[in-house]
Amino acid sequence: MDLFAFPPFAFLLDTTYRTLMGLSALLSPVAGAASAALAIVIITLFVRAALIPAGIAQARSEQVRMRIAPRLREIQKRFRKNPERMQREMMQLYRDENTSPLAGILPALIQAPIVGLIYAVFLRTTVADHPNDLLTEHVLGVPLGTSLVGSAGVFSVETAVVFGTLMVLMAAVAEVTRRIFRPAVPAEPDASPLASGGVQRALGFLPYLSVVFAAFVPLAAALYLAVTVTWTLGQRWVLRRRYPLE
Repeated sequence: MDLFAFPPFAFLLDTTYRTLMGLSALLSPVAGAASAALAIVIITLFVRAALIPAGIAQARSEQVRMRIAPRLREIQKRFRKNPERMQREMMQLYRDENTSPLAGILPALIQAPIVGLIYAVFLRTTVADHPNDLLTEHVLGVPLGTSLVGSAGVFSVETAVVFGTLMVLMAAVAEVTRRIFRPAVPAEPDASPLASGGVQRALGFLPYLSVVFAAFVPLAAALYLAVTVTWTLGQRWVLRRRYPLE
């Protein structure tokens, strides 16, 4: 079943296509053959700028959750034999502090459909019954619809260089993110299993998933990912200084 055969999704796909084509045409006198790639970068920056308020709210919530962590552990100890009561008390504490354990997922939830639409645009030869001219756009000779894994039969040096550059950049950002934002191992042995040192260290490697994902998606989506993870690192560094966890 083709999800984009349904009118609402077809409209979103066509809107994404026309936005990219329109912005690419405006940038063409300046960027030339790289105008479509630059359009993706600009759209990524626009999306991330629009999500700054959500990022601030996330940083504030993280600061609050760190502050109330001892109280959460106390609730866990007190009601360990009554899981339902423990859950109610923890949720009440979150409400009293005007925060939520899920506050940090909003930016990811908002970006997911955008990445999905960019991914879908560059997988289709036609959009709204007209040819997909975006597939003719390229970066250093590599079409924006090419994926690293999917190019096995037509692999080229240009493909290796372009994807390699993006993936090295993303890996470097992931490593800096892991080192700067390394989660502290909780001192309390009765903390939640999700807060254990081993789990937290494993979570520290999640940024590397973007590198793996970039190998399977079209170059356009990989470009979006590279820009957004770099932005995320810079934004987290600024907000961590503004809302320290200590």
